[in-house]
Amino acid sequence: MMLSSLLTALAAMTATVFSAPLASRALADLDLVVLQFALTLEHLENVFYKQALQKFTEKDFADAGFDKNYFNNLRFIAQDEEAHVVVLTQEILAAGAKPVESCEYNFGKALDDVKSFVSLGSVLEGVGVSAYSGSAPAIESKDLLTAAAAILVAEGLHQGIQRQGLQQVPSANIVGTPASPTAIFTLASAFIGNCPSTNMALPFTAFPTLTTPQTGAIAPNATAIFSVGGAVAEPFFMTFVSGIDTISVPGKNENGLLMAQIPAKTQGQTYAFVTKEAAIGAIRDSQVLFGPAILEVTADAPTFDLTIQ
Repeated sequence: MMLSSLLTALAAMTATVFSAPLASRALADLDLVVLQFALTLEHLENVFYKQALQKFTEKDFADAGFDKNYFNNLRFIAQDEEAHVVVLTQEILAAGAKPVESCEYNFGKALDDVKSFVSLGSVLEGVGVSAYSGSAPAIESKDLLTAAAAILVAEGLHQGIQRQGLQQVPSANIVGTPASPTAIFTLASAFIGNCPSTNMALPFTAFPTLTTPQTGAIAPNATAIFSVGGAVAEPFFMTFVSGIDTISVPGKNENGLLMAQIPAKTQGQTYAFVTKEAAIGAIRDSQVLFGPAILEVTADAPTFDLTIQ
């Protein structure tokens, strides 16, 4: 089945999930925050795709090496992101709250050319996957959790389309990578400018920024370089989150540049943090000094055991 057909079918299923208003089951305050946060992210994605499709034509994509099937799937992605905005807005209104509205956005050089747009699109879809999976533990309503899981599937399909368009392994990790709302808010804040004063203030404070000069994929066990806007004294740790693996390694500060070896188990879109201690099992917000920065870590060659049936 074509990816576009899968997306269409998913859109229909998502509409069914939202057909009975979640608000009729008295959403908890925390669930409303999750809805508003999700809408904040969906606004960003919706505007990002709309601006790109207003600027670039199908020929522009073809000239950049992206075929007709990719462009068609891109239009389905844009349709989905718009639909996510609509359904989340409806649910927040049904709960008796005012939905957050779209803001002003700055996508930097990502809309200068098609390849840059697709590259950021892939990253944003990965962030969307991390946002929905990372917010799941905070959701109290089972109905809302089901709806979030349905949208999560769509975000994962979107990420796969974008990664395949970039000639990356669509499923570089066996699972998605959950991230905390604060980590996601930090990443989204880099693109969000002025917002309407009537928007609900989200209860998150962005972490201090961590950047990397790495622009392409980096191999496991290679040395990654990072920089921050403040002083970092040793000892500190670089903590990498990839899939459901959280791995901390000792970091080095060499003339203001932070360095660490990429753990062998990391694959695909990976989040890097500077932490004051090693994270065991999962990373806690209280451990974070800077981050996250996003790395694309080269996936290992696939292996499987034919004796496992």
